[in-house]
Amino acid sequence: MRTGLPLLPAPFLLLPLLLLAGGARAQAVFHQDEVLASDRPEAWAMRRAAATTLMTPFGADPLGSGRWAFALDLGHVPQLDADQRRVGFNGTKLEDLNKTSVFGRLRARVGLPHGWQAELGYTPPLLVDGTRPHNLVAAAIGRDWDFDRFRLAARLVGQHGGVDGDITCPAELAGVDDPVRNPFGCQAASHDRVSLNYYGTDLAAGWQAGRWRWHATGGVVRSELQVQVDAITFDVRDRSRLVANGWMRWFALGVRRELSTHWDLGAEVLYVPLQVQRPGEDGDNEPLTSVRVQLRYQPD
Repeated sequence: MRTGLPLLPAPFLLLPLLLLAGGARAQAVFHQDEVLASDRPEAWAMRRAAATTLMTPFGADPLGSGRWAFALDLGHVPQLDADQRRVGFNGTKLEDLNKTSVFGRLRARVGLPHGWQAELGYTPPLLVDGTRPHNLVAAAIGRDWDFDRFRLAARLVGQHGGVDGDITCPAELAGVDDPVRNPFGCQAASHDRVSLNYYGTDLAAGWQAGRWRWHATGGVVRSELQVQVDAITFDVRDRSRLVANGWMRWFALGVRRELSTHWDLGAEVLYVPLQVQRPGEDGDNEPLTSVRVQLRYQPD
């Protein structure tokens, strides 16, 4: 009499081996979520990125009920040196933060009854140096008060959306064997997402002299920022998430000039104080200072 296990077809014998081989090739995933202190270098970089997208009121100009205005906003994004870009892992890793020197937004504003106004801003998803805005929308509602040549305007404002890009592992470093250029072993361009959400309030004062309109504005926003990392380094997929919530205050001074019956051009300087604590250094104020322009069209 024969004893032992029954003979199995060859495919059934190969299946466990294939499963084991597939498990051996499975990529390890590193996942660590962290809530950052407000002055951590990573949090400073995130708040600075959000500050470049602030939708300031760009004046205190009244708009009659039922009237519309359309505008194109362009803001200069100052470039950072190597020391300023060393923000990853609490200020020890160089990140690719100089993706663009210009931030743009399309904006529409409508006048509502009793001096109220509503605004909507949208940044088109244009690909720039490996980064692309992702559903980046801002909105505001406010009221203005007209005192002849002097005007006041107050708003509630918020933004939701972010930017996708190869920030933690730029494409230019993918697969580079040089440990000096690529010390963290980036094997492919990362697909990181930076969320740039905020909400807050601002107050603008404006005055008119002929075709010139001057304005001063101040505001405060609650920023709720995060970076979802998606990078492959040393055969490990990093899916860590960094969160940086806090408050930002900002100030702006600007001027606008009427070009014609329907067109005007404005410019302002935006200042956002930001604190950062770098390794081995005392905490310091490294603000954002940005020049912005706006071309506006207002039909009859």
